[in-house]
Amino acid sequence: MSQVLRSTVDIDSPAYRENEAAMRARLAELAAEQAKALAGGGEKYVRRHHDRGKLLARERIELLVDPDSAFLELSPLAAWGTDFPVGASVVTGIGVVEGVECVIVANDPTVRGGTSNPWTLRKTFRANDIAVANRLPVISLVESGGADLATQSEIFIPGGRLFRDLTRLSAAGIPTVTAVFGNATAGGAYVPGMSDYTIMVKQRAKVFLGGPPLVKMATGEEADDEALGGAEMHAGTSGLADYLAEDEVDALRQTRRVVARLNWRKQGPAPAAHPAEPRHDPEELLGIVSADLRVPFDPREVIARIVDGSEFDEFKPRYGTSLTTGWAAVHGYPIGILANARGVLFSEESQKATQFIQLANASDTPLLFLQNTTGYMVGADYEQAGIIKHGAMMINAVANSRVPHLTIVMGASYGAGNYGMCGRAYDPRFLFSWPNAKSAVMGPAQLAGVLSIVARQAAAARGQDYDEDKDEAMRRMVEEQVETESLAPFLSGRLYDDGVIDPRDTRTVLGICLSAIHSAPVRGADGYGVFRM
Repeated sequence: MSQVLRSTVDIDSPAYRENEAAMRARLAELAAEQAKALAGGGEKYVRRHHDRGKLLARERIELLVDPDSAFLELSPLAAWGTDFPVGASVVTGIGVVEGVECVIVANDPTVRGGTSNPWTLRKTFRANDIAVANRLPVISLVESGGADLATQSEIFIPGGRLFRDLTRLSAAGIPTVTAVFGNATAGGAYVPGMSDYTIMVKQRAKVFLGGPPLVKMATGEEADDEALGGAEMHAGTSGLADYLAEDEVDALRQTRRVVARLNWRKQGPAPAAHPAEPRHDPEELLGIVSADLRVPFDPREVIARIVDGSEFDEFKPRYGTSLTTGWAAVHGYPIGILANARGVLFSEESQKATQFIQLANASDTPLLFLQNTTGYMVGADYEQAGIIKHGAMMINAVANSRVPHLTIVMGASYGAGNYGMCGRAYDPRFLFSWPNAKSAVMGPAQLAGVLSIVARQAAAARGQDYDEDKDEAMRRMVEEQVETESLAPFLSGRLYDDGVIDPRDTRTVLGICLSAIHSAPVRGADGYGVFRM
């Protein structure tokens, strides 16, 4: 019988209340930033769009997905902290359409006409990567003016990957469906052209490589929009449109019917029926993580609030105790969990993780990494005991593991601990952060201190006096920069995760991701690289 985790959280303690208040403050900040993406191009352009009888990107998605089903939006903070609007003028996510989980990519035409900037590309590429890895059909809801010409140098060459992705999806037997609601010009015309199915809205969709002005300049020919790329022309003359829709709602209805006829089947094992809810309140996740990331917390308290029935069979509980490992289920899907307990990874934790990852691959069990790590332990004793070898074993195991990985950054994610606990560079199927998460080479104070020590040594080697005032200014500047660049919105803005989530939504998000993952076969690795023992 599985072990049921007990909780020792005291929700009335001052520490819990302080942690909860800090997390709620972070959530308020997050909501304010996400509101910028939800606002699109602003009230003026939203109103103009509606006045033309058009739906917004998220309104189209809402009508597309099954009633009362969840839509997991991905990378909503893309482009945060850059010169481009938050959200990168495109909405991406996973939604259920006619019972089929699909990746949905919807241009937001209220933001600079839906034109694509460099972050639009990165966000779309990430959505396509998710579709390929998890075998999810892709639905594109297109209304875009093409490339943002002011940044064409950053878009044109890498942008060709978008068309490559669509053709490779199709070649892999993963359906691609495009509905065109307005302009799809220049390179954007290839999206419907390279999709398996294309629906166009009558008198609205305009799909052409060159519009009337460009055609006039290039060839001297005069032609109107409809003759060059109108929906009715493409439906009756060019054959580019497979279906002609009367209006936007009809286009979404027809898109749903296309998906319904795909005869799509999942290839991974089905979840257990009627999974039990956690026995402990997920609301309490707000106060479990320390407001000061230097203060450790017990990850079992998190596990108890996200796994089915709060049941967790811990593996090697007395060995390598700063890393908790064990078996559980989330929404009926079996899963192995690796969770940092005290932040630092020692040799014992590294060896324990390596064995556990191998066992998960042997049993074809997906892995969940709950990150709160300051990295691998340093110091003469630990170096002599082989921390590099043992850390390399763990990273080798993570890199060569073939079961699906999911990662949640609960707090700190510093140094090579980010790698060993399956950070972005190790291609987890999905990676989400909590609002308090931080990630960098090391903590701001430590990084500034290292630079100060190096500068002092350099000055001493040259026989020069060291300027303490300049050192203090340098340390302050570095700490401020590292602190800013390690925050969750900054990292999410650069697509180093798939979104910043409310801790209370963790179980739901994991359930959606696990269900998506099981659209594809789930198989472990057949072998690994050489482990340095």
